[in-house]
Order: sequence, then structure tokens, then C-alpha cells
Amino acid sequence: MAAFDYIIVGGGSAGCVLAARLSEDPSARVMLLEAGGRDRNPLYHMPAGFAKMTKGIGSWGWSTVPQRALGGRSLWYTQAKVIGGGSSINAQIYTRGNRRDYDLWAGEFGCDGWGYADVLPYFKRAEGNERLEDAFHGADGPLGVADPRGALPVCAAFLKAAQDWGMPHNPDFNGENQEGCGFYQLTQRHVRRSSTAQAYLKPAERRPNLTVRTGIDVERVVIDGGRAIGVDILADGKRETLRAEGEVVLSAGAIGSPRLLMLSGIGPANHLSALGIDVTHHLPGVGENLQDHLDLCTIWECTGRHSYDGVDRWDRSLLAGLQYLLTRTGPVTASLFETGGFWYADPDAASPDIQFHLGQGSGIEKGIARIDGCGVTLNSAYLRPRSRGTVRLASGDPKAAPLIDPNYWGDPHDRKMSLRGLEMAREIMGQAALAPYLRKEVLPGPDVTGEALLDYAARMAKTDHHPVGTCRMGEDVDAVVAPDLRLRGIDGLRICDASIMPTIPSSNTNAPTIMIAEKGSDLIHGVAGFAAEKMPTKMANV
Repeated sequence: MAAFDYIIVGGGSAGCVLAARLSEDPSARVMLLEAGGRDRNPLYHMPAGFAKMTKGIGSWGWSTVPQRALGGRSLWYTQAKVIGGGSSINAQIYTRGNRRDYDLWAGEFGCDGWGYADVLPYFKRAEGNERLEDAFHGADGPLGVADPRGALPVCAAFLKAAQDWGMPHNPDFNGENQEGCGFYQLTQRHVRRSSTAQAYLKPAERRPNLTVRTGIDVERVVIDGGRAIGVDILADGKRETLRAEGEVVLSAGAIGSPRLLMLSGIGPANHLSALGIDVTHHLPGVGENLQDHLDLCTIWECTGRHSYDGVDRWDRSLLAGLQYLLTRTGPVTASLFETGGFWYADPDAASPDIQFHLGQGSGIEKGIARIDGCGVTLNSAYLRPRSRGTVRLASGDPKAAPLIDPNYWGDPHDRKMSLRGLEMAREIMGQAALAPYLRKEVLPGPDVTGEALLDYAARMAKTDHHPVGTCRMGEDVDAVVAPDLRLRGIDGLRICDASIMPTIPSSNTNAPTIMIAEKGSDLIHGVAGFAAEKMPTKMANV
């Protein structure tokens, strides 16, 4: 039986960071297991490759259960199945959330050491920012963070329109203030995607104490006497057991981690028993508390070729690919979501609760309509949903897809705020600054209001690909892991990924997931890590 000090299950955004950081100790034998394959396809590394990712490349191909508040729709639910995980297939937007998000974790949920002042040093340790190095940013970290290269003139017009509408310009969403509109920074280096597979894992794989295996299905965590001692895997049709002499660390994400726990007999006893799974440890919080951001969009027809619509025609794609390879310029440099903003749907909100992403095209993501001609899309997402969903097993078969129920709009407040965000997006796109670029609103359509708008929203809403919270961290009896990420009731087992978040950050979730892995590696190593940073006194709504 092969033995390691640390077995990491899941080579995604968090797992690659963990493998790199834990293997820095030359005496530690580290194994990283990933169900997906290597990131050899060039699309993983080209910024514009994102347009293919939500449509199936590098994805498990899962969908949600029918969503009651969305007319019974089952939504396509992109979950990465490739080394680097979400960082290999996302839109590369680098945002961390709001200061209050993390202070809530520490204050309301008792997660000592996870307040904003505590986690900021780990954001900075990860960050290799090409432009910013100050109290909020690091320049020497492995993760490339860069200004966008592929923004078209319509992006500048959008920023002018947003300011005319009432949002101030913000040159740094991760600095003193989050609110406002501006250019997003992106996880890129040298005009290539900077996934954790490339930024962290690839350099670390030269170490003799790190083993990486892809295409591995982990079927269960092996528990003996109340301790995780290894994992059972299926590789090339053969089953084997890997032994962990130190710890097993799950980093399979907000869907994969609770799924594996339940397959291992750890979770709500009634659910497991109903499926014929022997209950190893009754832990009712496993698979609960699922949170996600739901996206609504407005799509406008352009007055000319002001977006990247049409570039996917075979001849234009060929020319764009050659331009990128030869000069690192042109359409392939675009993440397709270079600009956006943070603002308020709820006038009483203490910090921004709506996020906008301007898409330089239509039909960019699966679930978003493509219009005739050339178009642009403005997405809006309510950032602090009150609705909570679940992840459950459909059966005890490890190959069966899980039952994913985000319970979108389960709380009517979320629907109200989402619709307000959509109206805000329509108002911004109707500003005079965009008139030279936009001819008319195609979706939902200028005459669509009231019940018709609600119907449109229910038909067109899609996930923002931000699931979190299903193995919640905390000190209360319903928490799945303690603030040191140890699973409650089982020794030698930790969880280190987006599933441990008590509440969803007010932003994209990739950067917070990487931060969790950076901090988690220190917790696993048993080192003190960083002291909490002293915050600038002028900070507000960070």
C-alpha cells in the first residue's frame, strides 16, 4: 500500500496551491489526486478560451435539480474537471470580496483568524500583481494578476455610462473601496491565463516529494477507529488504496467535497441510510448551506462591429489565433469580461450587493442567448443571497451525478434584489455615452416590464459558477469543520476549499478560494502564519 504524509483529493484552485505549499517541506510526502485530466488543450491558456469552458470543456457536465422559483428549470452547472479546477476554466476575474464578508466569518460564525485583517496577508502572499504593490497588494506571489489587454472601445464607453448613471470610477476593486465601476484585474501573466495549475503546481512538480496523478476517481475516504487513514481510488479500471500517515485533505470544491464525505459515510445519517450507505459519522451539516450567485442579463445590439461577436467564424478565429501567437495581441487576449462594477440594490446595504460584468459579445456563456448581428451583454448578480440549498447523493454509486439544489430565489428577497439589479443594468446600458455603440435592447426588450420581466428573468437566469458553503466552517454544533479546517468528529481529515465558507463573498470566488488554500497550508503545517495586519483608518466598504 503506497503511503504519503498528505493525500490531497482534488487538484483544483485550492488543491494545486496546497500541493505546492505542503511540498515545500522536503520531508513531507505529498500526493495530489485529480479526477480530470491535464490542461494540455491550448484553450485552457488563452484568455478568450473561457468562451468554450462553460459549454463543456473541462467540465463534469452536471445540472441542478429543477428549481421551483425558476419555473422548474434545471440549470447547467459548470464544475471543473481538469487540473487547476475553476482557475483553469473561469473568466479570470480577480476580485476578493468585501472586507465585511470576512469580518462576518470571524464575528458571527466564530471563525477566529478569518477576519479581513487575518486573511489579507494570504491574498497578498498569493498575488503577483503587475501594477499594484501596496498595503492591499503583493507583487511577488505565484499567481499572476494583470490589467486586461483585450478591452474594446465599448468598455470605456460603458464606464462613462456607469459614471453618468451614478457610480464613481474605481481603479482598484480590491483596495480601500469596493464600490464603483472600472476595469477588472485578471489572473493572467504575460497575456496567458495564470491558473493555479500553472502558477503553483507546475513549478512544484519538479520536487521529488510531490506526486500528481490525474484521471483518478476517489471513491471514498477510509476511516479506521475514528481517523482518516487513506483513500480508495479507481485508476484505469483498477481499485487501490492509498495510505495517509499524516492527513487526508479534501479540496474537491463545494460540490465534490460534501459528495465524497457522504460516499464515505460521513453526513446526515437519515440521507445516507436511505441510500444504503453505512453511516460512519453522523454530521448533518455536510451538504447543507449551499450558496451561489445567480446572474441576470440584458443584451443589446451594436451599431457596428463593436464587440467580439463573429470572431468565432473559422477564418476570423484562425487570424485571431495567429495574431495572438505572433504578437500577443488581438481578440484572443480578451477574457471577454474586462469591465464591471459593484453597487447597491438594497439602499440600506452596508456594502455593495450587486456586481456587474460587461460581456464583449452575446452568447459568451452557456445559457446566455446569442443574438443576430453584433451584441454586448451586461450581467448583474445579487451578491448576498439569503437562499440556502443542498448537495445530496442520488445513490451510493460513486459514478452517479450528485443532486445539486441551489434553491435559487427560495427567499423572495433574493428575487427582489436580482430584479432590481437587472433594472439597474438596463438603465446603465441606456445612457447616452453608449449611444454610438448600441442600437437597441434586444433582451429582455424595451417594453418588457412587470410580470413579463419576472418571467424573462426566471427563463434566462444562470449560475455565476460560485458555489460555496456546503462544509461550513464555524464553532457551532452545525459546523462541518472547525476554524483550523479539521473535520468535526474525525481525526486526520481536513477540508480546504470553497465549501468551508460560512457565507459567500461579495464577488467572484476564485481569489478567496486560493486565499483559503494559502492559509490552510499554514494551518496544516502547524505554523503561526501571519499576524493580523493593521488596517488603514480610511477604509470603508472594502
